[in-house]
Amino acid sequence: MTSRRVPGVVVATRERKTRRNIMMKRSTKNQAEGRFHEAKGKVKETAGKLIDDPELEAEGKGEKIAGKLQKKIGQVEKVAGK
Repeated sequence: MTSRRVPGVVVATRERKTRRNIMMKRSTKNQAEGRFHEAKGKVKETAGKLIDDPELEAEGKGEKIAGKLQKKIGQVEKVAGK
C-alpha cells in the first residue's frame, strides 16, 4: 500500500499491477520476441523437412535467423542501457 498526500487528509491506495501499467524494456521485449521467432522458425524448418517442402523449410531458416538477430539486438540494447 502507498499513501497519497491530500491537503489535510492521508488517503491510502493499493496499487494493482495490470497489463497496461507493466512496462517492459525494449531490450527485454526484443530478446523475448527474438526467442519466439527463433522457435517458430525452427518449427517451420522441421515441418518443411518432414513434409518435403523446400519453401517452408527456407522460410523457417529465414525466420530463425531473424529471431537470432533480434535477440542479439536486445542483448546489445541491454548492455547499452536502453
